[in-house]
Amino acid sequence: MSRSAELAAIVRDRAGAAPVSHGLILGSGLGHLAAAVEGVAIDYADLPGFPRAGVSGHTPTLAVGTLEGVRVAVFGGRAHYYESGKADAMRLPLETLKALGADRLIVTNAAGSLRPGMPPGSLMLLSDHINFSGLNPLIGEPSDARFVPMTEAHDATMRARLRAAAGAEGVDLAEGIYAWYSGPSFETPAEIRAIRTLGADAVGMSTVPEVILARFLGLKVAAVSVVTNMAAGMSDEKISHEHTKAMAPLGAAKLERVLRRYLRDLD
Repeated sequence: MSRSAELAAIVRDRAGAAPVSHGLILGSGLGHLAAAVEGVAIDYADLPGFPRAGVSGHTPTLAVGTLEGVRVAVFGGRAHYYESGKADAMRLPLETLKALGADRLIVTNAAGSLRPGMPPGSLMLLSDHINFSGLNPLIGEPSDARFVPMTEAHDATMRARLRAAAGAEGVDLAEGIYAWYSGPSFETPAEIRAIRTLGADAVGMSTVPEVILARFLGLKVAAVSVVTNMAAGMSDEKISHEHTKAMAPLGAAKLERVLRRYLRDLD
């Protein structure tokens, strides 16, 4: 039995055998949504091989149950490349999600805005991404499955449903391209100018590895950024992780409304 199958069995023993429909990965300051799941919360420490997700602002628990009538598995925290130097740090959790029956994944993150008209508190639906770091979670994968096409990495149908949910809730949902920067240091103004030249609209330190891994596993993916700051050189605000956590609630409440409506309106 594979490690992911063993972990899925542990989760089913705690949360019931019903298959999961959607997985959600929550970004910095957004972990409160996991508490809304009607089910059980399992500490990552009780799931052998799961990352410890040691970044403040993340809650290292897997909540499995129902949210708006949909069976979900919500990752209250993620492991980042900059914590261990491993771009595939979320591979086992996502393999476990797949083993639980999920076929769709929604990823959220806190991000810096590269658009003057998209201030802190805004939401941005990812239409595409740029792997600015150049790292890849599939490096070392021995099978030919590693050659994953990324032309439609962000699923068009899921994005349309999220746009419809935002419209129904009266929430502005921008759409744009997210650039992954490895972190943990923030970007320099020169790097931000370079990323803007490449066509990015927001920048952050996560999400892209999970999207690549999810597509490798055959999961459909959509992702939403909560803008917590203007990127370096775009304003006079002082950027810090504490600032990110403090500003995340500005958009988190709107994002929760959109995600709940998305789930509620599923066929």
